[in-house]
Amino acid sequence: MKLLKTTLLSGVILLSGCAGSGNHDVSGNDPVRWWNPLSYSWSSALPWHWFGASATVSEQGVGGLTGLTPMTEAGISEALGSDYQLRQGMRTENGDIVTFWQALRDGQVMLVIQGQSTVSRIDVSDPAITSASGVKTGSKFSEVYTQAFGHCQPLENGEQVSCQAPDSQHIRYIYQGEWHGPQGIMPADETLKNWTLTRIVWQQSLSGGV
Repeated sequence: MKLLKTTLLSGVILLSGCAGSGNHDVSGNDPVRWWNPLSYSWSSALPWHWFGASATVSEQGVGGLTGLTPMTEAGISEALGSDYQLRQGMRTENGDIVTFWQALRDGQVMLVIQGQSTVSRIDVSDPAITSASGVKTGSKFSEVYTQAFGHCQPLENGEQVSCQAPDSQHIRYIYQGEWHGPQGIMPADETLKNWTLTRIVWQQSLSGGV
């Protein structure tokens, strides 16, 4: 048993030494300022996280990420408990500076985490993460809704709609598809039925923007 513990500890130390802190370029066009680029989530190197399960979006948050999670690298990394890489940044939004964290896998953004002292919003695009009812990115509108009325509202770009998840006070589904009608007008249900879910949004208060 002592030999096993020593072997596991040595493995973690070796991983820590070899998983370098080199920068990786993840391109984007948003006017975002980054710092601490792609700092590694070291909690994923711990043996009890080697066989973790995929997270679920619930009324409380996404997996271990909740409204009580500190907006720090250590807090978010511990709550995710998987092999994401974390990148912190900031942008301007309605004249205010907003800080956020991105969780990446294989160079792709899987979650965007926002908040002030604690997490208040999580945007999920990771197809491995589902809602409690099994909805995930890539799902069709018609798999959840028969009509938009009473559930959805159009977004400003005209090619996305935001729909409150059934029986939820904190979860929205963002669907996207082709739409050639006027901005601000909800596409017909026949058009929406084949639109694809691109984001699941958990938010403490759904009064916030998309």
